[in-house]
Amino acid sequence: MRGLRLLRALAALLGCLCVLLVLGGTPAYAHTALKDATPGPGAKVAPGADVVALTFGRLKSGTTPTISLVGPDGTTVPVGRPEVADDSVVCAAVTPLRAGVATLSYTIVSADGDKLSSAFQFEVADGAKSVATPSACRGLSLQSPNIGGENGTILGFGRTTALVVFSVMGVVVVGGGAFVVRTMRGRRLTGSRRTAV
Repeated sequence: MRGLRLLRALAALLGCLCVLLVLGGTPAYAHTALKDATPGPGAKVAPGADVVALTFGRLKSGTTPTISLVGPDGTTVPVGRPEVADDSVVCAAVTPLRAGVATLSYTIVSADGDKLSSAFQFEVADGAKSVATPSACRGLSLQSPNIGGENGTILGFGRTTALVVFSVMGVVVVGGGAFVVRTMRGRRLTGSRRTAV
């Protein structure tokens, strides 16, 4: 009898621990999980889609999510600056998608400040169903991907890389020009001194 009571107490304790683990772990993951996407993970869509949309739980206001897209040949697909609709839907204009498997990567910040980065793939195939622009994205003025926005490219480089390259080139040109001018002045001064003697 005493052994049975002890077993019941252990079973109840174990049950309570399981419930606490399940309920205690859920909020940390549920609020930032990807709930829906257009195109979605593993989806097959027709070529020509020019808007991507990702739906999450509530996102932190004032933060800008990032989205990048790699096409089937491994090249970066230009993506305009993402916009957030309804505090949970991230929308971005992209260069119309071509046939093949594309990889979409994203980084978002949830309402409580947790940062989430992930990626998924989908296929663009002739004869597949076309995807319409999600209703949450229709009222937004999405930046064109060709402007070279935050996730756009400049001369084939990512925006940040291009800015660093151009800055370094500018410093080299200005520094080189100053060196040439200084050298030329030094030669003139030395030549005029010899003439004066």
